[in-house]
Amino acid sequence: MDSFDTLVRWFTVQYATSQPHHITSAALASLRQSDDEPLRTFMERFASISVKIQNLNPEVALHATLMVLKPGPFIDSLCRRPPIDMDELRARAAGYIQMEEHSTFHDQVQGKSQTKSVQGHKDKVKVTNDSQFKRTAKTNRG
Repeated sequence: MDSFDTLVRWFTVQYATSQPHHITSAALASLRQSDDEPLRTFMERFASISVKIQNLNPEVALHATLMVLKPGPFIDSLCRRPPIDMDELRARAAGYIQMEEHSTFHDQVQGKSQTKSVQGHKDKVKVTNDSQFKRTAKTNRG
């Protein structure tokens, strides 16, 4: 009898945890794009949640997207000329995603080249100082 009760409990727990969780469009309204979150990451997160919502009204999805994006050039563009549907919003987002990623890449390249030039400058200063030290040492000896 004990093993049967255990089996029933195990089955109940397994069944309860395998029940699908119904996500509603309210889940989209609770999303927020954080200040440091890239547009690509946010759009992927938004899409992964929206596909789980049964019978999601495209207008609700579009409105929700406009409400939860962080302030910046992309949302400014959408406010000036609102997209007619989610397809247009995604297409326009793709352009801004490319600009963001290019800007990030450019900043990384600039950061690396500045580090190299500063390091190169330190090496040149060290060589110059070493040369001066050797000359001073020879003068003091002689």
